[in-house]
Amino acid sequence: MTLLSPLRTDGAEADPTGPADVVAAGTVPYRIGTDGTLEVALVHRPRYDDWSLPKGHQDPGEALTLTALRETAEEARLDCRLGGRLGYTEYRVPGQGRKVVHYWAAEVVGGHDFVATDETDSLRWASPAEAREVVDHEHDRTLISRLAGIGVPASTVVLVRHAKAGSRSAWDGDDDLRPLSGTGYTQADRLTPFLARFGADRAAAAPPLRCAQTIAPLVEKAGLDRPDTEPLLGEHGYWVDPAAGLARFRELATRPGVTLLCSQGGVIPDVVDRLLDPSDATDADLPSHKASTWVLGFGGTGTLLFADYYRRPPA
Repeated sequence: MTLLSPLRTDGAEADPTGPADVVAAGTVPYRIGTDGTLEVALVHRPRYDDWSLPKGHQDPGEALTLTALRETAEEARLDCRLGGRLGYTEYRVPGQGRKVVHYWAAEVVGGHDFVATDETDSLRWASPAEAREVVDHEHDRTLISRLAGIGVPASTVVLVRHAKAGSRSAWDGDDDLRPLSGTGYTQADRLTPFLARFGADRAAAAPPLRCAQTIAPLVEKAGLDRPDTEPLLGEHGYWVDPAAGLARFRELATRPGVTLLCSQGGVIPDVVDRLLDPSDATDADLPSHKASTWVLGFGGTGTLLFADYYRRPPA
């Protein structure tokens, strides 16, 4: 069982473990019970007569984030939105070879009546302590303990760098009005299903048109209100007073649920760096490729719980 850094992870859409014969993904589905306590969902597999976390094989060409949600829906009949990455398991399967399974925390936002199948015949909700006693595999216990130890976010910011824009040198007008290029529109379209897996409740964007254009397909698909414009989180406004820009970001990060925010490459690395290490905010070489995404989860006191980086728009 390999756990990821308590805060920062990179390249979550690619398999960071190297070549594997079998790649799979799953989740630790969770909800907050009526008494305010954390509960996780487990499934029983009749083929193995065991209790485990929902997971399954990656289909050809499928993004790992999609695999994790699809398998959770198929095995547990639960609709979820993804949170932070929790780690991956690695082991050998007789006759198949090396198998790697990637896991995410996943907040349950809906579901259907559970129906027993040949693959899973029972669903059970339990506290983390109870779940650790019920599951049959040590790696599942480790994942459940990690979720309970980190805590589930009170709020999440999905921070996207805008997609590729048209040439600056070929644009004569106001740079804030410079639109996406053809490649940028393609990147925005590819981002849409990926961003949807995090279940945004609202959207915001820095002033440049290309920021709003990057998330426009997701905003329309999800039925969100028009993105709020955030001048302090664009390159011009942020660098006039970085402390004010960071304070505005923290205000957005206190809003319950999930906020989708699209900004610029001159802002995102500084914001993430200051969040990761408030005592030593430097110009760290943090990644922020065009159309990349940082998923940042915060506790109720504003503490950063996790920071996952996704470099490219996945399938």
